Amino acid sequence: MPPRKPYPTDLTDEQWALIEPFVRASHCGPQEQLHPRREVVNAILYVTHTGVQWRYMPHDLPDWQLVYHYFDLWKKNGTLKQVHDTLRKRARQKAGHEEEPTASILDSQSVRTTEEAETKGYDAGKKVKGRKRHLLVDTLGLVLLVWMSTADVQDRDAVQAVLPLAAREYPTLQKTWADGAYQGQQVEKVANESGITLEVVKRSDKDKGFVVQAKRWIVERTFGWLNRERRLSKDYERKEESSEAFIHLGMIRLMLRRLA
Repeated sequence: MPPRKPYPTDLTDEQWALIEPFVRASHCGPQEQLHPRREVVNAILYVTHTGVQWRYMPHDLPDWQLVYHYFDLWKKNGTLKQVHDTLRKRARQKAGHEEEPTASILDSQSVRTTEEAETKGYDAGKKVKGRKRHLLVDTLGLVLLVWMSTADVQDRDAVQAVLPLAAREYPTLQKTWADGAYQGQQVEKVANESGITLEVVKRSDKDKGFVVQAKRWIVERTFGWLNRERRLSKDYERKEESSEAFIHLGMIRLMLRRLA
């Protein structure tokens, strides 16, 4: 392959070394000699950060159909999530934390979708027609769990899916902070059954305008990090699984910069 001028999203040698073992393990697809895995990953990260449509990828990157093939493959076989979870553990260790979390913060973000989205709903509170990103993050703001839904799903209803899933994936998890939307007897029942203490951090009646809320600011910062990736500034994906995959890719980019 002839050399090309690098893009800011290209992997460094150190970053590539962190994820190479995972993408090399995916044997399905075109020959490596013709389509280097590193260039495929570079192209996927380019799409994530710039928000460009697959068909409008630069011609000096691999063919868009090939790149999408690998994106779809790694999304479905769990490779992207495996890379994400491994990097999170290393990022936690580098920050002086244990690999597995004991505390977390839960919140959601309503985002608009395009007309091609297979699922969408209307969030009357935020006046947004689209989907909701339900995120569970650790105390560093690193994503532990992503659960996608239509925007009309109430946060207290989403807890019934998020907390049991979190308890299965993270047996060490003991406590979660959330805002006032996560209240009610059903929420308390699910939290008790999951073995996770859910503490609601309420906004004071005296607060006016924007006020940083204890613990809750951590997950809000994570949403801010994700919004820096143009592909995530809106939900452009037809399937919820692709939306989740791009959230993982956004965090992969962030953690790679921290680790290498």
